[in-house]
Amino acid sequence: MSEINSNGKELYNNLEYNKKNYYEYISDDEKQKIFAYAEKYKIFLNAAKTEREACSVAVNLAQATGFTEYHLGDTLTAGDKCYFVNRGKSVVVFRVGTTDIEKDGMRLIVAHLDSPRIDIKQNPLYEEAGMCFLKTHYYGGIKKYQWTTIPLALHGVVVLKNGAKIQICIGEDASDPVFYIDDLLPHLSSDQMSKIGSKIVEGEQLNIVVGGLPHLDKKVKNKFKLAVLSILQTQYGICEEDFLSAELSAVPAFKARDIGFDRAFIGAYGQDDRACAYSALEAVLNGESQHTVLVILVDKEEVGSEGSTGIQSKIYTDLMEEISNAMLANYRKVRFASRCLSADVTAAYDPNFSKVFERMNAGMISCGTCISKFTGVHGKIGSNDASAEFIGELRNIFAKEGVIWQTAELGRVDGGGGGTVAKHLAKLNIDTVDIGIPVISMHSPWEMVSKADLYSNYCAFLAFIKY
Repeated sequence: MSEINSNGKELYNNLEYNKKNYYEYISDDEKQKIFAYAEKYKIFLNAAKTEREACSVAVNLAQATGFTEYHLGDTLTAGDKCYFVNRGKSVVVFRVGTTDIEKDGMRLIVAHLDSPRIDIKQNPLYEEAGMCFLKTHYYGGIKKYQWTTIPLALHGVVVLKNGAKIQICIGEDASDPVFYIDDLLPHLSSDQMSKIGSKIVEGEQLNIVVGGLPHLDKKVKNKFKLAVLSILQTQYGICEEDFLSAELSAVPAFKARDIGFDRAFIGAYGQDDRACAYSALEAVLNGESQHTVLVILVDKEEVGSEGSTGIQSKIYTDLMEEISNAMLANYRKVRFASRCLSADVTAAYDPNFSKVFERMNAGMISCGTCISKFTGVHGKIGSNDASAEFIGELRNIFAKEGVIWQTAELGRVDGGGGGTVAKHLAKLNIDTVDIGIPVISMHSPWEMVSKADLYSNYCAFLAFIKY
């Protein structure tokens, strides 16, 4: 008994599980790698504020790494490196491996390119009280009051009557104007501040200020609106009717920046889920693997993964089937043997709002990428809930490659919850689990992640496609 007592501390240290802060035990060289990786990531974030832009940047990076465009029906052989673009809003970057995919399956990493934002309505332009506004409809789950009184940039495309497509990006260059959603001054907001958070600012109040100079012709009734239309016509060839066939979004005009005296964190818009999308893209472009690897970067996750560019679209399974057929493999057997990481961020434990978290099972900042065995709400409703066997496989892989990771749960039981694309991949009979970076202030106009977690996520993806 005395021997057990004397060795108890050593035994406990050997048997217990503790999350460790990445920064506490890495070398200076490793820290430099982490920080260098973060610089490339910030460039990506600044260039990819919408799903269309993120898709375009991904294609450019793929082309620069020797990947070529694939069209449905093209011939495929082992060793091919390709990308497939779906309607300019999603992209699949893939490598055809040399292993038997009926027995070995594919390695899939699925992330999403869309982020919460403010979309412009189809008939948006009006004037009132000496100002010109655009009416909007928000996209995804946001706290509406967070989007007032911040500088906004306008991104998107306008398709003219003749079919020409006009690219719009206003507010990102230092010389550009920005746009603005106003809020009520505190001196007059006693009634507003008595409302619940979701009602402080109503959806129909998210109108964007876009002008304030009148047209010089004083006989015109809507002179402020006409002045804005004249600018749009002169600079972009756009008339008011062209809004009917436009996809325009207002996004924060902020640039990605380091946070903290020590620069340990990154603040930026759209890190849900472009943090995982970038890590996955980098892994397929630069990693080593004998497997057939697909990185699928999809749209519409924030609104239920619907439509022709969301993960529920048949195009992604069509592509997987084409690859299987090219390798003379039975597609159903390929799916059964495949493995998938649903690469999406999770909530980081926030000590300023600790009551909504169960600390032992929350994702901790700078402790590595997070595996979430399940998501969903209440009794795991709407969740994939990955198998113990698949988690065990990943544990072994990550241990071999020295990947720093942790587990995470999205808030306390019955305290909220959320969903990802995982359940849609699992329905294909593919072993799937959620993995991603813990985020502070998720879905806000400016989210925060740890550079260490970002790098850990990349290392996890490299390890996954290798084995």
